[in-house]
Amino acid sequence: MINSVRATVLAILNKNNYGYLSPSDFNLYAKQAQLELFENYFYDYNNQINLENARRSGTDYADISKGQLEVIDLFSLTANLTQLANNTYTLPSNYYLINKVIYATGNVEVERVNQSKITMLNNSILTAPSKDFPAYSTEGSTMTVYPTTINGATDISCQYVRYPRDPKWTFNSALQLQAPIFDSSVNDYQDFELPLDNSNDLVIKICQYAGVEIREKMVVDFATIEEQQNNTQQ
Repeated sequence: MINSVRATVLAILNKNNYGYLSPSDFNLYAKQAQLELFENYFYDYNNQINLENARRSGTDYADISKGQLEVIDLFSLTANLTQLANNTYTLPSNYYLINKVIYATGNVEVERVNQSKITMLNNSILTAPSKDFPAYSTEGSTMTVYPTTINGATDISCQYVRYPRDPKWTFNSALQLQAPIFDSSVNDYQDFELPLDNSNDLVIKICQYAGVEIREKMVVDFATIEEQQNNTQQ
């Protein structure tokens, strides 16, 4: 999909000689565009759930939230957390959202507790975490699990939503005298991870970024109008 998106973007820019978009700039804008659309899935899903609760949404093929959830699930992973020290574990470097944490030994879901409340919770005789009702708090890139007796190297796993991988349009750099020609066999090639029906949205977003770079208002206006029309149709 990434080669098709780039070809469309270049066709739009070259139509009126607006300028050339280098592979490195394209990859930079492609990364930002994909990330923006990825995050929009969560906001759109939340809005759609609100519409369903208000009985203003359809079912079956008209169930938009189902499709949005399926896309989000494409980025869902389950992994054991690496133990840093005792009952402290390192969070995945690529996580966007943690859905749930599991204490593997008892197959028990661990409850998340804010840093502001974890001390009070641990000091309480009635509410102190136990292996049957464990809790965790996060700080930076680490997670601390309670009670402290949960401290095995494979005790904790989590199901989380990861960030999409950075897209990269690659070419054969050996052909330096020619215009870059797409080559998906290069080791660091990475296609977009969003569904094919996001192609048009990606083109629009990348054109917006490119228009700002070349200081061409017409390109930005074109992309903005297309984006508004797409939003109206949704």
